[in-house]
Amino acid sequence: MTKKPCKVAIYARVSTTDQTCENQLRDLRAAADRQGWTVVQEFIEAPISGSKARDQRPQLDAMLKAVSARKVDMVMAWSVDRLGRSMLDLMNTLQAVREKGAGMYLHQNNLDTTTKDGRAMFGMLGIFAEYEREMIQERVRAGMARAKANPTPGKQAIGRPKVQQGIEDSIKELRSQGMGILKVARTLGCGVSTVQRVMAAV
Repeated sequence: MTKKPCKVAIYARVSTTDQTCENQLRDLRAAADRQGWTVVQEFIEAPISGSKARDQRPQLDAMLKAVSARKVDMVMAWSVDRLGRSMLDLMNTLQAVREKGAGMYLHQNNLDTTTKDGRAMFGMLGIFAEYEREMIQERVRAGMARAKANPTPGKQAIGRPKVQQGIEDSIKELRSQGMGILKVARTLGCGVSTVQRVMAAV
């Protein structure tokens, strides 16, 4: 990890309105303090999906512009998936930071991209983040396909107001993985109240 004094920008993100950035901010501020770094700006993105590109994430864009203007020497984030879940977007972000001579620190991964090993590990973490996202999408599609292929007698097809078993299973699985209620609803194309009703019956 870089030990020299430097100006840092903190970037924090959550996907849904029922999540908060406070834990991320607390840990990152403490890490900066331990290193003797000066936090010059905090960029907080909420709620916004990590699958969105830079042009759809105004705080990420503003943070990278601050790097481009050489206002910061180091970007701090809680983990690689806070920056993004697409390998291409993650590598573009890293490149934009490196081109200006800045570094990136990922707290949860204890990773500093100012080192060769840190840059290599960043790429590996990006691969895992993208893989996880694709697996979630695949499970959701499989659940919906099962629901369409095996409709419950006496119930309507997927959609509101009735909830098919496949959708219920997908809701429970995504919530067990920590996905927020709003994101589950958007992913499955159902209402927030549907997600809440299913989880209340668990």
